[in-house]
Amino acid sequence: MATTERNELWGGETTKAVANFPVSGEPIPVHVVRWLGRIKGAAARANAELGLLDADKAERIAAAAERVAAGELDDQFPIDVFQTGSGTSSNTNANEVLATLAGEGVHANDDVNMGQSSNDVFPSAVHLAALEQLTNDLLPALETLATSLEAKAREFDDVVKSGRTHWMDAVPVTLGQEFAGYAAQVRQGQKRVEATLSRVGEIPLGGTAVGTGLNTHPEFAERVRKLLSAETGLRINPPADPFESQAARDALVEASGALKTVAVSLTKIANDLRFMGSGPRAGLSELFLPELQKGSSIMPGKVNPVIPEVVTQVAAQVIGNDAAITIGGMNGHFELNVYVPLIARNLLESIRLLSSVSRLLAEKCVDGVEANRGQNERYAELTLSAATALNPYIGYDRASEIVEEAAESGRSLREVAKEKGVEDSVLDEALDYRRMAKPHGD
Repeated sequence: MATTERNELWGGETTKAVANFPVSGEPIPVHVVRWLGRIKGAAARANAELGLLDADKAERIAAAAERVAAGELDDQFPIDVFQTGSGTSSNTNANEVLATLAGEGVHANDDVNMGQSSNDVFPSAVHLAALEQLTNDLLPALETLATSLEAKAREFDDVVKSGRTHWMDAVPVTLGQEFAGYAAQVRQGQKRVEATLSRVGEIPLGGTAVGTGLNTHPEFAERVRKLLSAETGLRINPPADPFESQAARDALVEASGALKTVAVSLTKIANDLRFMGSGPRAGLSELFLPELQKGSSIMPGKVNPVIPEVVTQVAAQVIGNDAAITIGGMNGHFELNVYVPLIARNLLESIRLLSSVSRLLAEKCVDGVEANRGQNERYAELTLSAATALNPYIGYDRASEIVEEAAESGRSLREVAKEKGVEDSVLDEALDYRRMAKPHGD
């Protein structure tokens, strides 16, 4: 079947960049493209308000920019993400596409790029793309996951089990306490991400080439920020210092660090879930994870913890992305960082992956987790570390003797302790496993 290809709207400089950078086959992230559109549209309107750009031209540019911002023209931005480090090629690409769409008399540089430079526009688009995705995608996804874990913490509040430290049996805890800990990890991750937003929202727009604001009106940047904030509801801030904002991408490095911490937390949670769900007969078998698909092409009936496995793979990718972002951030020199496309590619991928996998973990795993109550309680009664509760009554050394004999003989703590003269009333009080897990009440 014949297909109709859209005409290329870009110009000669974009064509050169496509030819110059045949690296990955991956274009710049679409969210950056769309923010380039929003910025260009707001810039045209601001320049018209300031009497610097013909009103008709400004409206035509803004109308074209709205189409870019809406995602209609993503295919008109073909330049590889690994390109000139300031994003000059993609800024030029945007200027050319918008000039073509705006029609007669509109110049890509003189009109569409008025009051701007690649050095302030492209990083501004990256910051705002990250701000939007953190605010509207990742934080709601983490909220979903935290809420799911909190619900399970309540459901499992009375399920006593053996605690574990060093992979070895420890004093009893409740399954609900463990899930509450997971929920708190996610909540802390939310706070870490939220703490970066005000700085991610500081954009260098208005600095033009090096931060001095050469060739732009002194009110230009503020007007553009107000237009963009009104359109999107995001809090978009002026830079703390124009030279810091132009030369460094520290806020994006900071945001990536928060994402890395979230990835570390999700790895811990996912690993605990798959270890507690191991079995069903030769593992811990404390949890029943949802059965989503066949786990083996050769072993009948085998079911694998596929969602926790996906979570840990994503976390590894995010941690790798953070390493690249860190290297990119430390390589800003003098008045410009020229690793912005690399930072953009990795940061936005990390946000997207963490958002998706947080929802998956909640909806396809945590929501359907069930406790193997009998197994958990059996482990709680078997753990020799429960003898810790005897210390205040009979002392550490005597409790150690009981543990050693119980371990050698395979008998229970209660049986050995009673044989050694510990009274039933002491054992009933000390070896109350639920009380042990919650010594100070709920």
